[in-house]
Amino acid sequence: MAADNTTILIVEDEPAIAALISFTLKEADWHSVVVSSAGEAWDAIQQRMPQLILLDWMLPDQSGLRLLARVRADRQFQSLPIIMLTAKSMEEDKIAGFDHGADDYITKPFSPRELTARIKALIRRKLPEHAQSMLTAGTVNLDPVSCSVSLNGEKIDIGHAEFKLLKFFMAHPERAFSRSQLLDKVWGDHVVIEERTVDVHVLRLRKALKEAEHLIKTVRSVGYMLSEKN
Repeated sequence: MAADNTTILIVEDEPAIAALISFTLKEADWHSVVVSSAGEAWDAIQQRMPQLILLDWMLPDQSGLRLLARVRADRQFQSLPIIMLTAKSMEEDKIAGFDHGADDYITKPFSPRELTARIKALIRRKLPEHAQSMLTAGTVNLDPVSCSVSLNGEKIDIGHAEFKLLKFFMAHPERAFSRSQLLDKVWGDHVVIEERTVDVHVLRLRKALKEAEHLIKTVRSVGYMLSEKN
């Protein structure tokens, strides 16, 4: 099972390197999609936004740097984590990559272990809800690896949708989210769900949390948040 369905888009025109990266990601329980040009990459992220992009500097139709600038110019993709892959190790090239909005930079040839470590670090930093470390709020513990939730050390029954919702809340404590934001962040904008369905899942989540239901707060005229404050 892929780690929380994390999808990584590989933009790489050398088949041998793309295959190696794809295998490395599969070993780490990530799902990958491979494209070999900037045009294909743009089409792919329009259809379904990945959680992270591994972007080669040199592509057949245009430079990875130009694609990076195009992605960052689009409001919906501004916070999409992007790691540049390149044979260039010149300092000015790295600076150019960061100036255009790259989050990290990895120089070829790189080891699969280094690549995995860099991806994990970036996911932890930018997408805490996709990280695999244990999450805690009050007496509630959530284990992303075993997809289980415990209350006071006792495992509780929780539905799949409520688990995803709780995981997102626990990864972003003390932050209020609107129903539309929760739909987008938890279910993805490709899923057709009405905003009031969020209320139903919040209700079910509170029921599953029993005496810890107070952690999920209703924020008037905004939406919901997880808070340990009274």
